[in-house]
Amino acid sequence: MLVVEDDPTVAEVVTGYLTRAGHRVEHAADGLAALERAAAVRPRLVVLDLMLPGLDGLEVCRRLRAGGGPPVPVVMLTARGEEADRILGLEVGADDYLTKPFSPRELVLRVAAVLRRAEAPPPAAASAVLRAGDLLADPAARRAERGGRELALTGREFDLLVFLLRHPGRVFSREELLRHVWGWEFGDTSTVTVHVRRLREKVEDDPAAPVLISTVWSAGYRFDPPQGRARDRARDKALDGAWDGARDGDRRP
Repeated sequence: MLVVEDDPTVAEVVTGYLTRAGHRVEHAADGLAALERAAAVRPRLVVLDLMLPGLDGLEVCRRLRAGGGPPVPVVMLTARGEEADRILGLEVGADDYLTKPFSPRELVLRVAAVLRRAEAPPPAAASAVLRAGDLLADPAARRAERGGRELALTGREFDLLVFLLRHPGRVFSREELLRHVWGWEFGDTSTVTVHVRRLREKVEDDPAAPVLISTVWSAGYRFDPPQGRARDRARDKALDGAWDGARDGDRRP
């Protein structure tokens, strides 16, 4: 694992706890050094401070995501509890975050949860390729495509897409998505909001007017597959035709 932290005390504590948890850990004290070490060792996970000298954590995360290959999981550390800081971290692709001061034990647990989800192979029954129109997700290969073009999804965005594809037409609250996709019994539901927005930017023709991932006001989100929308239009057309026929019958002498 790679710990990117410029505060020597925090770096020592985080490195020590992760090492005692059985992980081999390297440390970088600034953004440029972090990118160099990440390219050299291909870490399983990066614990990344937001406020760094030189390149900040947001830019480091962006470059890690743009580097090609499977996305490395990132747990971001933020010095402030501002919601804007947390959302920025999630928007550039962080899988989880902790606000300083934090419990080192909680960090170890969060790291374990992110790794478990990122590295666990899907059960055989859950590995079938999922399709909805020209949208495709392969859980076994952890690849997604739309119209034959591979989508650059973070690990959590991919998990969210697979979950929605497996439950078309059903509304899930943000709390339910947090539990089913993130595996958290409690947490900041703005995490879900940010990931839904990012996923829409990658799968919708017009993210500002989404038709695949719909917002159901005061309830949550629903995935509407294209064939389901076609059936709805056909049903509505048939109902309209029946209604027009009934009105014509009313007008007969």
